[in-house]
Amino acid sequence: MAMIEWLRGNRRERGSDTLCQGETPAALRIGDHLLPVELRRLRHARRITLRLAPDGAAVRLTLPPWVPAHEALAFANARRDWLAAQITRLPRSEPPGPGGSIAYRGMPVTIDWDATFARRPALEGDRIVIGGPRESLATRLVRWLEDEARRVLAADLAAYCAAADRPVPALALSRAQRRWGSCAACGTIRINWRLIMAPDAVRRSVVAHEVAHLVHFDHSPAFHAMLASLFEGSIDQANAWLKQHGRGLYAPFG
Repeated sequence: MAMIEWLRGNRRERGSDTLCQGETPAALRIGDHLLPVELRRLRHARRITLRLAPDGAAVRLTLPPWVPAHEALAFANARRDWLAAQITRLPRSEPPGPGGSIAYRGMPVTIDWDATFARRPALEGDRIVIGGPRESLATRLVRWLEDEARRVLAADLAAYCAAADRPVPALALSRAQRRWGSCAACGTIRINWRLIMAPDAVRRSVVAHEVAHLVHFDHSPAFHAMLASLFEGSIDQANAWLKQHGRGLYAPFG
């Protein structure tokens, strides 16, 4: 049975040399899952790299400009067992309830719920105090996390734009299932709200990355130099955290 199934359409992604005209994205069948394969060409890439999207919804291949698409697809096809193992490790989405916990800026906070408490969540030390109907608890927790993300990310963005000597662009929260951040050609920066659950350094690394794109609209050496000058921590460590724990940010609320 053929494991590569061709689909129509082209995908474009900024900051890369994307699929050339005539190349068609594929889908890879892993057990009961039919996952789209996202091909991204990077000028500085020296080998093919394979990974699963944080939510398990796609297979991602990064390849050098000179590697034919069919070779990259064969590379993924030969590693179906590894992909299947990654799928089994995906966290299950399970909204937290009273007495449970959620992550906030890298630290667990206990959900202290009582129907008689105020409906609006309030952070008190290592607890988040919340009232109102139990059935809408998860919805109101997400709304609170998004509000916190908007507030904290706005401060991050202003700080990095000042360091880059660029005006602060519009900020939008992203609910994307596959990307942590993006910078549009018009300058709008979108950051995944789930990063408010990650440690500060991880969240800030994504913001710094997108601000660097305001100066260099690519992933050239100049871009990486700019990013290194903006971000106060270790990009490698932040990326490693996202690689190891990023999928877990989708577990509480999907």
